[in-house]
Amino acid sequence: METRGTRQGGFPSFALVILDELNIALRYEYLDLAAVVAALAARRPGLHVVVTGRNAKPELIEIADLVTEMVPVKHHFAAGVKAQPGIEF
Repeated sequence: METRGTRQGGFPSFALVILDELNIALRYEYLDLAAVVAALAARRPGLHVVVTGRNAKPELIEIADLVTEMVPVKHHFAAGVKAQPGIEF
């Protein structure tokens, strides 16, 4: 999985890349897990990557520096609020 962002010279001014819901794409095998892990492991020094989504694959957890599991304490869905554009999607 090589993109401009994963190549050594790609986007040198970026310090942070957020891969929103990458774990979902990996769960449904839309992307090759081995290729994603290799690209993340080969990222340039100083590039921080945030991966979101539930059910992270063990291989991704293994190479991560930090793993956080969030649990809902209070959620507006419980009060009947429907998904909102720009918030949930």
